[in-house]
Order: sequence, then structure tokens, then C-alpha cells
Amino acid sequence: MNLMNRLEAARGRTAPEPSSPADDVSQLPAEPAAPVPAPRPVKPVPRPAAPAPAAAPVDALARLKDRVAKALFERMGARMSDPSLAEDQLRTLVLRELDEVIEAEKIPLSAEERGRLTSELADDVLGFGPLQRLLDDATVTEIMCNGPESIYVEQSGRLVRTPSRFANEEHLRRVIDRIVSRVGRRIDESSPLVDARLADGSRVNAIIPPLAFSGSTLTIRKFAKDPFKVDDLIGFGTLSPEMAELLEACVEARLNVIVSGGTGTGKTTLLNVLSSFIPDDERIVTIEDAVELQLQQEHVVRLESRPPNIEGKGAITIRDLVRNSLRMRPDRIVVGECRGGESLDMLQAMNTGHDGSLSTVHANSPRDAIARLETLVLMAGMDLPLRAIREQIASAVDVVVQLSRLRDGTRRVTHVTEVQGMEGETVTLQDAFLFDYSAGVDPATGRFLGKPVPTGVRPRFTDRFTDMGITLSPRVFGAPEPAPAARRSWG
Repeated sequence: MNLMNRLEAARGRTAPEPSSPADDVSQLPAEPAAPVPAPRPVKPVPRPAAPAPAAAPVDALARLKDRVAKALFERMGARMSDPSLAEDQLRTLVLRELDEVIEAEKIPLSAEERGRLTSELADDVLGFGPLQRLLDDATVTEIMCNGPESIYVEQSGRLVRTPSRFANEEHLRRVIDRIVSRVGRRIDESSPLVDARLADGSRVNAIIPPLAFSGSTLTIRKFAKDPFKVDDLIGFGTLSPEMAELLEACVEARLNVIVSGGTGTGKTTLLNVLSSFIPDDERIVTIEDAVELQLQQEHVVRLESRPPNIEGKGAITIRDLVRNSLRMRPDRIVVGECRGGESLDMLQAMNTGHDGSLSTVHANSPRDAIARLETLVLMAGMDLPLRAIREQIASAVDVVVQLSRLRDGTRRVTHVTEVQGMEGETVTLQDAFLFDYSAGVDPATGRFLGKPVPTGVRPRFTDRFTDMGITLSPRVFGAPEPAPAARRSWG
């Protein structure tokens, strides 16, 4: 007996017997003069009714889950939000109460069905519902919910639609509220979009109607529980060993580095890797909209912006935090992303003794990154001439590292570019590394076979390496290596 029959039998109902064609005809009013509709019963019109029994078990199981969930919340009461209970204690208590509620239903379930029911209800009550399985899947890097019935994930750089779904819009809203409330944020009609984070640092963005016309939309950018290191990025092909050695030297020499790229190209991941090159004896201040960076050093101060309250007051912006950080005796300032007027304060900090700062910006090329910084500085509301802004950028920024997501789904560093200074009204740039596309594509995997190669031009900032006693391998700039390198060689 399948689950539907057992559920229906337990509720004292039996499925009605299907009526025969004769019965259907007998119930029709006498219409002897209507010969045309007669062939209709002969056609396979009744066949679409066949899928109905398949949907019934789902409905029956959904009704059972609703009843059990309501009974569970009634039994748990205020204990669900008891701050004295640790997460593992609460989970143990919920599972025990859940077993008792299922027993009280007196519906015969197999061990597999009982286990599935318990797992799904525990995810709904303690976790994030249908998203929990996706969050636990290490191969999923991003989760996108376009309303309650459409959930996509990114795996290996490709977008895939999953069979998971929420019961309805209200179910999705409950999960969104659970996520944002845990970090002290709110989302409602007066504030219908929010940035938040999960306990593991994964980035969350949510937007609800009326702004989201197709239903509440939730996007989760997952981060690895074990942060990627430089060797991982070399293994992925994101960096070459020579490029990694140069970037390590840039960070150690306290050059100001901007990581540029589009959405989802891995800017934050690369920023984490670059920050790992900062010596342990330096004081680092990180500034972010939602804390994502996973720095491994001990002396780190993490600052997070705050949105306005329900009265529209109390907002603390990235710009406020950048200004405040200058009074905190930082050796390094790491801004998760420059996206507004804080860019001016960041550039001024870089130009007033806070060397070695790191940040990211959204742009498609190093030249676009410089133009983007110009635009962001203008957003600060200061009436500065364009030449003065460009001089600030040329003086402050030493290196632009450009990330791109290629058609095969891989993330690659396509440029390492030196900002050399001003020439007339233009900020001059010089590439040290470029991605070589000439190797083509592997026909079997569709993966680009190219790699970043040195341009052969030695950047001017290498003079600073010499002054600080930092030695690079000759192979970094494409020269043959006559002897073992004096410094660590990646790869």
C-alpha cells in the first residue's frame, strides 16, 4: 500500500470508484439531436486525469507536514527562541518533540518515509527549508531563488535549475526573515531589500515585492568553509605561479592594490588570498557592507556598515567607517568593495601614509577600473576638477589585478597592470601580465587552454622591491632562471 492509500485510510476515507462510460452517459440529459459530441468519449480525453493520483501523495504528505509542523510549534512554544539553548541542544529537543508528534498522528510510515519527513521538518524549523540541502552541498557555489518555485544553483561555473522549491511565497519569506534577523537586519515593505550574511560568512541578498515583481528573490553567494589559498587558485588556473610570486611581493612591499572584475568573478576570494600575504605583525582594519572576508591573521579589526532603522536614522556607511578607521592606527586598510563616495576617502588614505591598502571595484578592464574610480570619487559630492581626481588615483593606486569569468565558467586573472602616473590628462597604465587566448579551447572539455603570460616589461615598482630587499625570480618576467630563486617560488 503506498503512502497516499495509508494516509487516506488513516483519515477514514477511500478513493471513489471510477465511473464507467455507461454511468457517464446515463447522467447526461437526454439530447437525441446532438450527434456531434458523441465521438468525444471515444477519444483519449479522460487520460489527462491519470496524473491526478501521482499528485495526491504529494498533497497528502504536504498536509501531514503542515499538521505536524503546527503541532510541533504548539508543543515547543517559547523554547524555540530560548537564548539559553545552544543550537545543538535546540536541535536535540526539536527532534525529540518531532518524534512524539509523528507518533501521535498514528499514521503508518516506513522508516524511509519517516526519516524523510523528520529531515524536511527539521530543515524547515531549524534550518533554511529546501535551501538547507543546497547549502550543505560543497559543490554549490551560489544559490538563486527567483520566487518560491524557481531555484537555480551554480556548479562548476554553470547555472543549473534544481527540483527544490518552496511551498509558497509565505514559506520563502519565512526563510528570508530567519536569515536577516540573525544578523540584526530587517526586510519589509518599508525596507524591501537587504544585504546580510550567514553564520559561515556566505553573502546574502534579498529583495521582496513590490520591488520583486515575480516574487521574493533570494541570492546566496557561498564561501568555502576552508578559505582558498594561493596554491588552490594556482591549481584552478586562476593564477600562474609567476603571477602569484609577483602579487606576494606587491603586498609585502606595501603597494596599493585594486582587484577589478565583474559580478561573480571571484574578487573577494582573490582579496582573501592577497590579504594572506600581509605580515602577522601588522594591524589590519577590514571594512565591508556585510562581513565576508576571512583573514587568517590574528590582529584584525572587522568593521561592518549598518543600514538605517525603521525611522530612517542611525545608518553607518562605508564612508563613515573608512574615516573612522584612520583614527584606529591601521597598518593596512582593506575595503571589501568601493562602490560610492568612500572611494575618495580611500584614495586619500592611500596618499597619506596608509600604504599597502587593498580593495575591489566592479569593472571590465584595468582602464575601466580607473574610469570607475573617477566616477565613484565624483559621487562623494566634492566639486573636484577631473584632473585632480586622476592625479589622486594615479598617485594612490599602484597595481590593478583584473579578474574575468570566461565562457567555460572558469575564473582567470587576465591582467596584472601597473599604474605608472599621469601623461597629460591621461592616467598611464602598463601591463605586466596578460592572458593568452591563442591556445584555443580543449574540444573535449570546452575549457580554455590559454594561460597568463608576462609581457616582458618590468614594472617600475620593482625598484621598491630592491629597496626593501625583496627578490623576485627572473622567470616572473619571462627571463630564464640561471640559479635557484632567493625567495619562495610558487608552483
